[in-house]
Amino acid sequence: MKIIFLGTGAAVPSKNRNHIGIAFKFKSEVFLFDCGENIQRQMLFTEVSPMKISHIFITHLHGDHILGLPGLLQSLGFFGRDKEINIYGPVGLREVIESSLKLGYHIIEYPIKVYEISAKEPLKILQCEDYEIIAYPTKHSVPSYAYIFREIKKPRLNMEKVKKLKIKIGPDLKKLKNGEPVKNIEGKIVYPEEVLLPPKKGFCLAYSGDTLPLEDFGIYLKEIGCDVLIHEATFDDSEKETAKENMHSTVGDAVNIAKLANVKALILTHISARYDKEEFFNQYKKNVKQYNENFEIIISKDLDCYDVKDLLR
Repeated sequence: MKIIFLGTGAAVPSKNRNHIGIAFKFKSEVFLFDCGENIQRQMLFTEVSPMKISHIFITHLHGDHILGLPGLLQSLGFFGRDKEINIYGPVGLREVIESSLKLGYHIIEYPIKVYEISAKEPLKILQCEDYEIIAYPTKHSVPSYAYIFREIKKPRLNMEKVKKLKIKIGPDLKKLKNGEPVKNIEGKIVYPEEVLLPPKKGFCLAYSGDTLPLEDFGIYLKEIGCDVLIHEATFDDSEKETAKENMHSTVGDAVNIAKLANVKALILTHISARYDKEEFFNQYKKNVKQYNENFEIIISKDLDCYDVKDLLR
């Protein structure tokens, strides 16, 4: 799994930070979280292929998180996409997409499926063979959700028992891992539970979207074993009141949630344009350095790419 930061800015873009957008690259799929203006152009400078995006997750319907979506969807049509794309977000997302696609002259011939979320508790919105995605309601000025990506590992084979029970090496091993009984070389039936070990823990990533700091969110992340937290930190700690008034988080807020979650790495993003000024960004970095935690704290930059394996070391 790779995490690619296409944009790391907040409400207003700056010379150094594009509007927000984060791609998760997992096996042959790309998952896009939020799609601010210019996100499709940012992809040109990364290994992210727009045509491989299978699912898009919108945290909330503020412009800096969605205004890149119409252009991206139109471009996919120009590229000749025929595979469906799935888009998830708060109630109102369908109207936003349908209205925006009426603008301009274009043809979209691929299916667009929109799933609107209305949940007051954590909700599993996507379940596949090797991953699941959970929406977690957060607290912002409009309905907003964090998203959690959990890798699902299959049970492992106990090869000593496989040998002892005389199971033929080959397709039968895959059947056992998928929960199907097989016959051994003597014609006896062997059931999966006879040879399977518990699966290893898969990795878990969370992206907060825009939100006030929520202790319950941190506690929930600890319960499900979150490894990496991407949390908004629009302001440094000196702007705590401003952050509260605008229903955002500070550096310290994000650190506290990461501590509650017991993560291995915290990546700060959605950083205000004011920190483009060197003196303010130096203050922001100094603020981050004052936290000496047992997890890594990273200030994200546009086009940063992280391999999850490296973050978990």
